[in-house]
Amino acid sequence: MKHLLLLSFLVLLFSFGAHCQQPNATEVVRKANDLMNGKSSQSSATMTIVRPTWTRKVSMKTWSLGNEYYMILITAPPQDKGQVFLKRHTEMWNWMPTISRIIRIPPSMMGQNWMGSDFTNNDLVKANSIVDDYTHTFLGSETIEGYDCYKIQLTPKPDAAVVWDKIIIWIAKDKYFMLKADFYNEDGELVNEEMQSDIKHFDDRDLPSKLVMTPVKEKGKQTIFQFQQLDFNVPLKEDFFSQQQMKNIR
Repeated sequence: MKHLLLLSFLVLLFSFGAHCQQPNATEVVRKANDLMNGKSSQSSATMTIVRPTWTRKVSMKTWSLGNEYYMILITAPPQDKGQVFLKRHTEMWNWMPTISRIIRIPPSMMGQNWMGSDFTNNDLVKANSIVDDYTHTFLGSETIEGYDCYKIQLTPKPDAAVVWDKIIIWIAKDKYFMLKADFYNEDGELVNEEMQSDIKHFDDRDLPSKLVMTPVKEKGKQTIFQFQQLDFNVPLKEDFFSQQQMKNIR
């Protein structure tokens, strides 16, 4: 009888310990978001916009501080070179050197495609939205790109001003980077599928270097985003992300 009680106690103790080690869904999503952003970052990337009859490539440099400050400098092609996009909290501006003007992007334009891609202006402004604007629920585990992943559903909070009615994401359990995301509209229809792959070592962490966004109902359309360089925790301050800096950044 004593042996049976001891065995039962050990089983309960092991189960409790395993449960304690399991992070909750919100912690997993937050870790994935923090891994990608860092406290600050600087990167070089190329975005390829694929359409049924044409393809366009855009090169850029980016800087970020937390989730609230972003600067993007377009370095190619020639007709777009020198354009700068600035995000501060929920506001966004565009410096257009050809007309020497800074244009504020109004709320009515936040849903428009950014640089003709399958990303919207709102996607840039809402970079931390998956943490703050949604509740998170585990749906189970699946293998993506050879990685055992948490499968998590994101449901908008009642007061959240978001585009998607539901997002399902897959995050690698041992690395905490996101490998897949499905975006659903209010009718429950899958609209966009995002796949991340080509894991590389950037600075002090492993991350997918390639992101492909595909509108599932629009044949022949894709946006492919590839990082060539990513550095984290670089020395940046809030005053770097200013309208004056937009005109001077190189």
